[in-house]
Amino acid sequence: MHYLLGEFLGSLFLILFGGGVVAGVVLKGSKSYMAGWMVIATGWAFAVMIGVFVASSTGSTQADINPAVTLAKLFLGIYYSPVQVIERMAVQFLGCFTGAVLVWLAYLPHWRITDDKEAKLNVFSTTPAIDHKIGNLLTEIIGTFALIFGIGAIVNFAHGHTYESLVPYFVGMLVWGIGLSLGGPTGYAINPARDLGPRIAHALLPIAGKGSSRWQYAWIPVIGPCIGASIGAVFCHLLL
Repeated sequence: MHYLLGEFLGSLFLILFGGGVVAGVVLKGSKSYMAGWMVIATGWAFAVMIGVFVASSTGSTQADINPAVTLAKLFLGIYYSPVQVIERMAVQFLGCFTGAVLVWLAYLPHWRITDDKEAKLNVFSTTPAIDHKIGNLLTEIIGTFALIFGIGAIVNFAHGHTYESLVPYFVGMLVWGIGLSLGGPTGYAINPARDLGPRIAHALLPIAGKGSSRWQYAWIPVIGPCIGASIGAVFCHLLL
């Protein structure tokens, strides 16, 4: 069961670093306050990279830290047991939830002095720049397709070469590129656990001055990545 511990800890570190960089940029009083989108996109790239390293080092040989990646691997035949897939997804959500709680604690004095309720929610989960359900869904589908097919291309290229040890770095760069190129419309969840786990934490935690958790939008960063991952898996199977 070590792979479950790895997925939990990797997902926790994903949000600790990813949610943490957003908190640093949007919460008043932080030394990185208003540092901008480049800092957020870079922070998330590092978050994915360290999450993969933590997951791999603590027992998860696959180091998915993303239910969309796990789903794609099921379609590609890498996983054969639905129970194994469900277990991985469950601990990914739990790890992301726990990471969000740690971010809340790390920035504890900053919530009270920050008036922007939307900014507080953005520390935990994504929100659209323009509320357009079809457009937002398409953005998440395209972004997750790029993630899955990009990972497939990286792994395929590195297989059998000395580049294999560099795969986590390349995947971090891929996520960095997705954030810079496709992150503007929705905040690029591209990971159901990354959005839903922390959104639940936002709803449950006693965050000073928090607003709505925007549950009417919450289905998009869950369904969109699942669709995008499925399409990405098909293209990986056909082309790689």
